[in-house]
Amino acid sequence: MEMTPVNTVNLCGVLSESQRILKSNYWHFFALALFFLPLSISIVFTPTVNPHLSGHFTTDLSHKLPTNYQNIIIVQLLYIIIVYLLALCAIGTISYSTYNVLIGKPVNYFAALKSLIFNFFPLVSTAIVAQILLFLISLAFLLSVGAIVMLGKSLGFVYDFNWTSFMWVSIALGAMLIGILIYFQMNWCLALTVVVAESKWGFAALRRSWCLVKGMRSVSLSLLLYYLIGNGLLAWVSSKPVYDHHNSVFITMLGSFFLMMCLLASTVANAVLYMHCKSFHGEFALEVAEGFDYINLPVDDEKVIHVVTVVEA
Repeated sequence: MEMTPVNTVNLCGVLSESQRILKSNYWHFFALALFFLPLSISIVFTPTVNPHLSGHFTTDLSHKLPTNYQNIIIVQLLYIIIVYLLALCAIGTISYSTYNVLIGKPVNYFAALKSLIFNFFPLVSTAIVAQILLFLISLAFLLSVGAIVMLGKSLGFVYDFNWTSFMWVSIALGAMLIGILIYFQMNWCLALTVVVAESKWGFAALRRSWCLVKGMRSVSLSLLLYYLIGNGLLAWVSSKPVYDHHNSVFITMLGSFFLMMCLLASTVANAVLYMHCKSFHGEFALEVAEGFDYINLPVDDEKVIHVVTVVEA
C-alpha cells in the first residue's frame, strides 16, 4: 500500500473547514471561548485605543501619582498577566478540542479543561520564549539601525533630521520591523498547537512549527494577515463610539463579543492548518505505517475531510 498526502489547501479551504468544526460543536467552543472575553474587552476598552478613555485615565493618574502610583502599576500588571494567562487557557483548550475533532474523537468540555493540567505551563513557557525572542529581534534591529547611523556619521555623512524626513524614515523603518516580526510570527503560528498536540514546548515547539510551515508559508501568512487585519479593524470600530451617545456602551460590548468569536475562529483555524501541514509533509502516512489508526474519518458536509488518502499500489 502506498500512502499519499492530500493536496495543499489554500486560505479558503482552512477557513471553510474551521467553520464546519465550529458549527458542528458550537456551544462547546463557545464555552471555551469565554476565556478570551477578558482579552477582547481589554482590547476594545484599552486607553491606547480609545482617546476618550485615555484622557480620563491620564488625568486620574496625574492626580493620584504622588500617593498610589505604584499600586496602580502593580494592579495593571496583575490584570495584564491574568488576561494573558486566560487567553493562553483559551488557546490550549480550543486547540485540544479542535485536534480531537480532526482525529475523530468526541469533544468534552471537562476533558478540555483537564488538558490544561498538562499543557498550561508548557503553553506559558512557549509563549514567554516566543515573546522574548521577538523582543530581542526588535532590539537587534533598532541597535543595527543606530549602529548604521553612527557609522555614517563617522564616515562624514550629514543627516538632515527635519520633521518630514524623520517621519518618512521612521515609517519605513517601522514597516521593515513589522515585516520582520510578521515573518517570524508566520513561522511560529503553529507553536502553541504543537504544545497541545505533540507535548513539545519552548524552543522545540518553535522549531517544530517552523518545520511544519515549510511549503505552506503562503497559507500561514494569509491566515495570519486575515485575522490580524480583521481583529484590528473590529477592535478599532468597536472602540470608536463617543461616550455621550446612549448606545455607545452596548455597541462596544457587542464589539467585544464579536472580537472574542474572531479569536476563537483564528485558534481553530490554526489547529486546522497544523493538520494540513502534517499531511503536506506526509507525516500521517508514516504514522499509519507505524500502526496509528485514526485516519478513517467519515467524509460528509458535517465532518472534517480525510487528512490522508490511502491508495492501493
